[in-house]
Amino acid sequence: MARTPSNMLPLGTQAPDFNLFDTVSGNNVSLNQLKGSQATVIMFICNHCPFVIHVNQEMVSIANSYSKKGISFIAISSNDVINYPQDSPKNMAIHAKNENYPFSYLYDETQDIAKAYDAACTPDFYIFNADLKLTYRGQLDDSRPGNGIPVTGKDLRHALNCLIENKDNTTLQKPSIGCNIKWKSN
Repeated sequence: MARTPSNMLPLGTQAPDFNLFDTVSGNNVSLNQLKGSQATVIMFICNHCPFVIHVNQEMVSIANSYSKKGISFIAISSNDVINYPQDSPKNMAIHAKNENYPFSYLYDETQDIAKAYDAACTPDFYIFNADLKLTYRGQLDDSRPGNGIPVTGKDLRHALNCLIENKDNTTLQKPSIGCNIKWKSN
């Protein structure tokens, strides 16, 4: 397994807008349609990455808990589906259903959105406040496949709690580690 870290987009960055195909609903949707009243969590994931598979259950649990608090969750897959057909939109829809994703699972066919967010790996997490300014980027927690640390989502949960409680997040924001996004070769 390749171990690619997040690029750590600068805090305060405005969320790049998008209009992407939602493999769950079958419609194109924009960031403005999906954003939350309190915050928006954007997650770059894919179907086959062992790092994403390792945290899938916790991502669903966090989304189910925090969506009741005005926080929207959006998953995006930007992988090259020619070389990684398991990440095709059809397979994304099946995967979202099998994993009980309570959030949109968007397909970034051109990979322009991954580039706009400076996403590097799956999973890669971003939290934007109500004004769509970046307040957190990095890992879900310290757990990785095979390291024996339980998946708790503590880093993402802490960042969300700070935002909800209007407190500064003074905890070190660590890069996520995962599979590299499968870029198209031009």
